[in-house]
Amino acid sequence: MTIIKLVQQVNIAEKLKNATDSSYQTGVIIGSFVPFVILIGLAYWMYSSAKKRDKNG
Repeated sequence: MTIIKLVQQVNIAEKLKNATDSSYQTGVIIGSFVPFVILIGLAYWMYSSAKKRDKNG
């Protein structure tokens, strides 16, 4: 049940339409990309650690 709450879709277009100013729009866009950047960083870290482990072993 908690996974569903984490994966809920946020309507970014609706938030941008109702934005008060441009700084809010910038914050919404940056905030929507942060989870993807974290996942990409985590995937790269796992890949590089597995590659080092394979090279040593």
